[in-house]
Amino acid sequence: MNRRIPIYEGKAKQLFEGPEPGTLIQHFKDDATAFNNAKKGVINGKGVINNRISEYLMLKLNEIGIPTHFIRTLNMREQLVKTVEIVPLEVIVRNVAAGSFSTRFGVEEGAQLPYPIIEFCLKSDKLGDPIVAPEIVIAFQWAQPNELEDITSMALRINDFLSGLFLGVGIKLIDFKIEFGRHYEGNTVQIILADEISPDCCRLWDLKTGEKMDKDRFRRDLGKVEEAYREVARRLGVLPGESDTPVKTKSQIQKKPAILSKAKKSVIKKKRK
Repeated sequence: MNRRIPIYEGKAKQLFEGPEPGTLIQHFKDDATAFNNAKKGVINGKGVINNRISEYLMLKLNEIGIPTHFIRTLNMREQLVKTVEIVPLEVIVRNVAAGSFSTRFGVEEGAQLPYPIIEFCLKSDKLGDPIVAPEIVIAFQWAQPNELEDITSMALRINDFLSGLFLGVGIKLIDFKIEFGRHYEGNTVQIILADEISPDCCRLWDLKTGEKMDKDRFRRDLGKVEEAYREVARRLGVLPGESDTPVKTKSQIQKKPAILSKAKKSVIKKKRK
């Protein structure tokens, strides 16, 4: 067995040198962190579930023309991805006031925003991932104007698509964090979606009950963290060994009157006699 060469280790994932030039192996861990690494823990099975969810969503986004780093799944915890130069920004798209947004602006959590709001944060644990204005991003050359335009456009398209996809399985997409990278191929460079999309980086609320189905359950000590992650995967139909057909929510299931065949009606009549 060949020894893998580690490239990078983050809070929730590890990157190893890939088997082919220009590729990496992305490994999903069960480790969980919150509040800029101030709170740490383990969510059993999270890596497996996030791998499956992220694979599913990346493939769906590829289908609508969003370029991503995803190539293929290798096993239950790992993906083969394209090597990219990460743009040092966290891109947050907000549909509903929640978390730090509610705290910063004194807006009640759960309040619907008039339109999707995009925030950019500098990727820096040392500085606490500060929010930065687009003008600052360009001034410090963390991204070029045309790159920032591509990132913004793709972020809004991703939001539109994911909002509809999650709505279809009874989940409301509150907000999410994504990252982008520069993919070099020959003399060309393209901005593509990187990292992951999972309950680790999305706020997902049950459409009917408002129950949180994401990492907020870990952040806020709400309990049943593993169950929430599994429920998201179950509704999307991506749990290992289960059907790929999304499971309908209670609100989607309509009770229909039982229809008896002529043969069954005949048997029932004979029994009554």
